[in-house]
Formats: sequence, structure tokens, C-alpha cells
Amino acid sequence: MSEAEKTSKKGSFFKHVKAEFKRCTWPKKDELIRQSSLVIVVSVILGCVIAGIDWLIRMGMQVIGL
Repeated sequence: MSEAEKTSKKGSFFKHVKAEFKRCTWPKKDELIRQSSLVIVVSVILGCVIAGIDWLIRMGMQVIGL
């Protein structure tokens, strides 16, 4: 494959990427904030649940002497 063909394919790739981004529907600012907040809240809750389960398992292991 010649260097010109490689260059034209690279340019074609970026043109396709640009066209694809124009077709995307991006969320509105308020929707983005709401969804991001939800992800943060759920992550914190899930982290607390996992930490609680870990603590219970550790306490159980200490009680049985392991």
C-alpha cells in the first residue's frame, strides 16, 4: 500500500469520526448533572454496603478465632 493511500485512509477515518459525533445526541446540562449525581450517590451507597459486609466478615472471623 502506498503512502498516499495510507494518508487518504487516515483522513477518511477522521471524517467518519467527525460525522458520527455530529449524529450523536448529547445530554442537556441539567440531565447530565442529574445523572452524574445519581452515579456518585449510588457509588457511595454501594461502597458503604461493601465496607459493611467486609466489616461483618472480619468481626465474624475474629469471633471464631481465625
